[in-house]
Amino acid sequence: MSIYSEIRPEIQSLAQQCVANSRIEPELYTKFDVKRGLRDLNGKGVLTGLTNISEIVSSKLVDGQSVPCDGKLYFRGYDVEELVRRQPQTEHFGYERTAYLLLFGQLPDEEQLRDFCGLLSFYRTLPTSFVRDIIMKAPSSDMMNTLARSVLTLYSYDEDAEDISIPNVLRQCMQLIALFPLLSVYGYQAYRHYHDGQSLFIHQPDSKLSTAENILRILRPDCQYTALEAQVLDIALILHADHGGGNNSTFTTHVVTSSGTDTYSAIAAALGSLKGPKHGGANIKVVQMFEEIKAQIKDWNDDEEISAYLYKLLHKEAFDRSGLIYGMGHAVYSISDPRAKTMARFVEGLSREKGRTAEYQLYQNVERLAVQAITKDRKIYKGVSANVDFYSGFIYSMLDLPMELYTPIFAISRIAGWSAHRIEELIGGGKIIRPSYKSVQEHREFP
Repeated sequence: MSIYSEIRPEIQSLAQQCVANSRIEPELYTKFDVKRGLRDLNGKGVLTGLTNISEIVSSKLVDGQSVPCDGKLYFRGYDVEELVRRQPQTEHFGYERTAYLLLFGQLPDEEQLRDFCGLLSFYRTLPTSFVRDIIMKAPSSDMMNTLARSVLTLYSYDEDAEDISIPNVLRQCMQLIALFPLLSVYGYQAYRHYHDGQSLFIHQPDSKLSTAENILRILRPDCQYTALEAQVLDIALILHADHGGGNNSTFTTHVVTSSGTDTYSAIAAALGSLKGPKHGGANIKVVQMFEEIKAQIKDWNDDEEISAYLYKLLHKEAFDRSGLIYGMGHAVYSISDPRAKTMARFVEGLSREKGRTAEYQLYQNVERLAVQAITKDRKIYKGVSANVDFYSGFIYSMLDLPMELYTPIFAISRIAGWSAHRIEELIGGGKIIRPSYKSVQEHREFP
C-alpha cells in the first residue's frame, strides 16, 4: 500500500475532531441571511460583477413580475442558438469563430478568421521534448490533473510568464487555446499506454484542420472521422465555450486573476474547479446513470417502467443513491437550457449514423418523464428541464471519445471563455475579489 493512500488510525481520530469542531448549524445561515453558494432561495445568483462577454437569460419581466421563460445564452450580444444555426454545414471552424468573438468582442470576417486560425496553428506546437519529459512521465488516471500539471509546467517554458500586460496575456491565452487539445489527448494516450498496455499513438495536428477535426485526428489510431462527427463536436465546443461570469470555473478565473497572478496559475485554478462532478464532470454521471438504466429497464419505450425507475432515483433507491436524476435541472435555467435544445437537434442525426437510434429514443423518453417525476415528487421553486450535460455525454459516447476525456473536452472549449474573462478582469478590475464570511465561533479564554 502506498504511503499516500494509507490512512493511519491517528488520522481517523484527527478527522473526527475536524468534523466535530468545524460543523456549522444550518439554521445559522438563515439567521444571518447568508446566500449559500452565492445564490438566494430561488437559485438566483448574487450580483458580484459586470461583464460584456456573455449573458444568461432565464426569466423576463411581465407586469413588474419576474416570470420564467425559455433559456437564452448570448455571446457578446449574439444569440448562441443563432450562432450555431448560421454556421456553414461544410465548415468546422465554428469554435474558432466563437473564440474570436469572445476574445475580441466582434464576429470575424473571412480574412480575420483565417489569420486567427493561422495564429492558433502557429501556437499549436509544444516545446521540444515536452511530450517525452512531461506528459509521458508519471501519467495520471485523471486527465484534468494531467492537464493542470501541463499548464503549470508551461510556465517554466515561458520567458515572460509573469508579465500580465494585455498583449502578453493574450499571447499566452491563444497558446493555451491552441495547446489544450494536444495536452489532453496526449495525456490520455500516455495513460492508456502505460496503465492499460495499449499501443501509443502521438499524432501531430494538421495545420489546415479545425480544433474539432484535430481532436478526432490525434485521438484516433487511423486519424479518420466523418464530416458529421466533426460538425457535431465543433457545435459542442461552441456551446461550452462560455456561460456567463458566475459559473464556478469562470468565477474562479476572475477571483484568481484579481490577485494579480500569472495566466498559468489562473487557468490551472479554473481547471481544478471544472474537474468537480458538480461542474464539468456532470456529463460523466449522466452516461453512467444511463448505463444502469439500460441494464435495469427491459422495455425502453415503456413509460410506466421508466417512470418507476426514475422515482427510485429520486428516492435514493437506485444508481448512486444521491436522489438526483443527472442531466436534469440547472442552477439558472428553468423552462429550457438553450445549449441542450441546440445539441438535441444534432443528436438524432448522429445516432442514425452510429446505429444507436433506440438509445436516442430512450434519452428522449427519460427527458420527458423525468420532468414529470421531479415536478410531482419535489417542491420546485422554478421549472426543471434537461441541461447541456444530459446530451453531451451521449454525443461524446457516439463520437467514441473515452470517458476520461469528457471533462477535458469541456476545458478545451471553455479555455476561450476563461481567457476572455481573465483579460476582462485585468482591464476592468483593480480590486482583489474578497467576499465576507461571518465567524460564528465564540471567543474563548486560554485554559
